[in-house]
Amino acid sequence: MSGGRTQVGIPTFVRIKPGALDRLGLYASRHAHRRIALIVSEGLPAAIVARAEDALKAEGATAVHRIDAGEASFEAASDLFAALPRDADALIGLGGGKALDVAKYVAFLVGKPSYAVPTSLSNDGFCSPQSSLTLRGDRRSLPAALPFAVVVDTTVCLGAPRPLWWSGVGDLAAKVTAVKDWKLSYHATGEPVDDFAALLSDATVSQFFARPTHDDEGMRLLGTALMLNGIAMAVCGSSRPASGAEHLISHALDAGSQRPRLHGLQVGVATYLVSRLQGEGTARIADAFDRTGFWDGIRADPFVTSEWLDAVRRAPRINPGRYTILSSRDCLAEVRDLIATDDRLKPCFIP
Repeated sequence: MSGGRTQVGIPTFVRIKPGALDRLGLYASRHAHRRIALIVSEGLPAAIVARAEDALKAEGATAVHRIDAGEASFEAASDLFAALPRDADALIGLGGGKALDVAKYVAFLVGKPSYAVPTSLSNDGFCSPQSSLTLRGDRRSLPAALPFAVVVDTTVCLGAPRPLWWSGVGDLAAKVTAVKDWKLSYHATGEPVDDFAALLSDATVSQFFARPTHDDEGMRLLGTALMLNGIAMAVCGSSRPASGAEHLISHALDAGSQRPRLHGLQVGVATYLVSRLQGEGTARIADAFDRTGFWDGIRADPFVTSEWLDAVRRAPRINPGRYTILSSRDCLAEVRDLIATDDRLKPCFIP
């Protein structure tokens, strides 16, 4: 990092509480955002979409353009960019990651504010400085601005399928091993560590781990933690505070598994594995997974051992410039032994 001061744009408006969706129009009108481009996840329950539209109308805002985001691709985002009315005041992404990524990226292209309104908390992407989009079928992380506003209705998120909750827990736990990998890289390669970003990442994890409950307060803590981890990435200009060896393993699974699972489910199991390789952090990760029922969700639909061993073998090549515990030694035999002998991991895998 340079010796200069760090400056980063962060969300101006944040509401993470029950009933926030029904106040969306009020929040937009406070900032003179009345002509809205609404990007909605395909398949989102009609009742949730109607609540958002009614909330906007109640405060005199109108959806001047609406699109159902069936795919999160650069091509789809480009089409939306071309079709976006010039007098739109803001873009709102409503639903899951695809809609939020498209809204965030298009807002970045047109220089308009965006609202991130997730209806589940499955990962930290809703408030990260990039959008995960496909380009000609290949997944890319493209630069984007952080959202102007983050609006999380904790009661709506509580109603999402339980695996999405476990996915968010798994993605948050990854910050423990990601920061450790970052510090390992500093000692091995001299890669600088942004201390504030690392401290912010760890603090948010600790707050949720102290009360990892599936209720409004637990959802508030999880949403806040995932949001602040997105900001930590923006602070240091890198995904280092949030992504280490555990994410490389998940990316390798996405490419090589016959049936990839939710990002955070893969990342969560990989986080536990990586913590064992690193030799620290395992107890706090295991406790959070025990208390949230994360392991129960994995054991109900176990992973294939051979696919994971192949992913661990290929993971260091996913991002060769990123030094992690997998770069320090050949970990394949250790992982094979852990899957076969660890009491928490054994039921999570099938031959």
